[in-house]
Amino acid sequence: MNFITLAGAGDPNRPEFSEQIGALYPVAYDLRMALKRGELGDPYEYTVYPLEGVWTTDDGSKGADLNKSALRYQIMLRQPNRLTEADFQASLERVMHKKDNPWLSKLKWTAYTEGRVIQAMHHGAFDDEPATFAKMQAIVSEQHEQVIPTMGDYWHREIYLTDTRRTAPEKAKTVLRYRLADKD
Repeated sequence: MNFITLAGAGDPNRPEFSEQIGALYPVAYDLRMALKRGELGDPYEYTVYPLEGVWTTDDGSKGADLNKSALRYQIMLRQPNRLTEADFQASLERVMHKKDNPWLSKLKWTAYTEGRVIQAMHHGAFDDEPATFAKMQAIVSEQHEQVIPTMGDYWHREIYLTDTRRTAPEKAKTVLRYRLADKD
């Protein structure tokens, strides 16, 4: 899978995080329109994929003891397989001429293969995710599985199915995912 990605650190409740997310979407929409208009081969129409993120901490904190200021993350938007890094670079240049966002220059094109996973649908606020992760950990233990880092050393992945700007926290839907070690 191919993604437009942006790495960051710190509490995602600060304004900087929204600016970072705001850097991803103009490029994703520019690529979508280029495909729709047939500028990159046969016309192709799709909906921009949901925002995703991979997360870890610098201090090992997690669950109820999570230190949000120690978070490290990579936020990302998946892209259709027919797009290339060259397509991304051309789109990024176009967007940088139109938009003034300091995070645009930090965007990267990242190819990623996930493999085996365990995932759960979390309904509710992000601060309530530890309960869902605890249930997932119990299943991992019961099944004698091993959680391994994803995309480098990030420990879990989230796929945001609802827009936090338009959805009450208690109605949010987020896929929580751990990558599992391959079985012998």
